[in-house]
Amino acid sequence: MSSEPVIGVLAMQGAVREHVAMLEEAGARAVPVRRAGELSEVDGLVLPGGESTTMSRLLESFELLEPLKARIAEGMPAFGSCAGMILLARQTLDGRPDQQQLGGLDVVVRRNAFGRQVDSFEADLDFAGVDGDVHAVFIRAPWVEKAGDGVEVLATVSGVPGVDGDTARIVAVRQGAVLATAFHPELTPDVRVHRLFVDLARKAA
Repeated sequence: MSSEPVIGVLAMQGAVREHVAMLEEAGARAVPVRRAGELSEVDGLVLPGGESTTMSRLLESFELLEPLKARIAEGMPAFGSCAGMILLARQTLDGRPDQQQLGGLDVVVRRNAFGRQVDSFEADLDFAGVDGDVHAVFIRAPWVEKAGDGVEVLATVSGVPGVDGDTARIVAVRQGAVLATAFHPELTPDVRVHRLFVDLARKAA
């Protein structure tokens, strides 16, 4: 078992440098991934935020889509934040019909569920497996509309301004070695969510 897992960050869109810095602080060696050869050398992968349909097209253009699907299916740990959560889902609502899914999570995700960029917000969440509240930054965020039986709900949020009703919306999930958040933990100084993922990758390595 490696004490320092090698974790890739999909380097096509989003806060790649921020994720790299958080992963290294959490005890991993972090590397950017753009090619299938680079993907084959990592113990786990972070899919950052961005625009999920664009990221889907880029995965196809860089010939990474099928290799990434295969590695996730084989059990490679993966962590998706915001758009990364959308890509990891088995189904996306309000997405483009040609959008590709990686299928690492048995969830249905609603894209841009909390509204547009102007509707971005922050909230303190009770996050399973992490001591104390996690301060979460939501930017054009999705939520999990439906989770399968094998999916562990790690965090929910309710009472969001501009969102109808006070229903608790699922915003963090885990299924095996696959973790996803609707928010951006890389945009705060709090490394605990990344440490949770690094621990998953360390156990799987």
